[in-house]
Amino acid sequence: MSAVLHKAAVGCMALILIVLCNTAKAQPVRANVVASGLEHPWGLAILPDGQFLVTERPGRMRLIDTDGRLAQPLNGLPAVAASGQGGLLDVIVDRDFARNRTLFFCFSEPGPGGNSTALASARLSSDKKSLESVNVIFSQKPKIASTAHFGCRIVQGQADDLLFMTLGERYVRKDDAQTLDNHHGKIIRIHKDGRIPSDNPFVRQVGALPEIWSFGHRNPQGLTSAPDGSLWEHEHGPQGGDEINLIHGGRNYGWPTVTYGENYGGGKIGEGLSTKAGMEPPRHFWVPSIAPSGMAFLTSERYGKAWVGNLFLGSLKFGYLNRIELSTPFSGKVVREHKLLADLGERIRDVRQGPDGLLYVLTDSARGKLIRLQPD
Repeated sequence: MSAVLHKAAVGCMALILIVLCNTAKAQPVRANVVASGLEHPWGLAILPDGQFLVTERPGRMRLIDTDGRLAQPLNGLPAVAASGQGGLLDVIVDRDFARNRTLFFCFSEPGPGGNSTALASARLSSDKKSLESVNVIFSQKPKIASTAHFGCRIVQGQADDLLFMTLGERYVRKDDAQTLDNHHGKIIRIHKDGRIPSDNPFVRQVGALPEIWSFGHRNPQGLTSAPDGSLWEHEHGPQGGDEINLIHGGRNYGWPTVTYGENYGGGKIGEGLSTKAGMEPPRHFWVPSIAPSGMAFLTSERYGKAWVGNLFLGSLKFGYLNRIELSTPFSGKVVREHKLLADLGERIRDVRQGPDGLLYVLTDSARGKLIRLQPD
């Protein structure tokens, strides 16, 4: 092997650690801007009729028509602690939305002691101008004075009346992620009315909060369910060590005891461990961090059969949509990554598959966009 080829091969291996180099092959998609002028959009849900429901972090939720027209913000939202990373965050529509008009959203909720991540249910009014019957069905405990690491992605479980939601460890309380007497650094599982499922893993454990499904998380801003019902999550590491995890009830995902990252500015975290018995290793990790946000599996063939079963997530730090190939569709190991939309130079905040089988993304800026990935 020539010296040049050897240097390129070594550089490739160093960049991606345990998987393969990002392919430079052109991707068969183009960016079609559906709407613009959104202020730091965070969460995207798509209604059965093709309209878009978008949250803006400063505390607004609005509909976008199929032709890209932005409606006025919906009335009826609760008070939102919109500061730092906090604000109005994720939103999903119930699988039975066409009948019940129900949606769920999470936000940073102000209250005694500071703020925390809360989950609310509501109904979209028949004229689509306001939220009705707004009810906070979960509120993270304890509330603290912090403007960071809210987590806040929502997934409706395979059982239609179950919801999962990610919760950050609030940055200043990272050690809380390893204890079960609080909601910091956890994924919770509740019924749609806020009741606690009787088969949650810690429901009978003295001193543990019964909503907890898994723990040892840092700042999870990606959560999605595969067609087989498995739950996939990603979370921000510190300086390096962003992770993709396959989530199982009752398991410990390690933060801050184990991590592939380091303290900001350098230096090990804790004992500097990346693995430890009894703690789940990630399916994939990045060093350096890409700052992932949003997460979706593609189930349609709109982009060709090769993309079916790929995992898509945004990079806030480097401004691209990551198409991830797995060794087995919807499961398996990460075998290859592809950078999409990198030429836009936009922070990608969320990604969803629409009823039309196409992918839609939100870009995070003061004039954020809703973009459709159009097959070329």
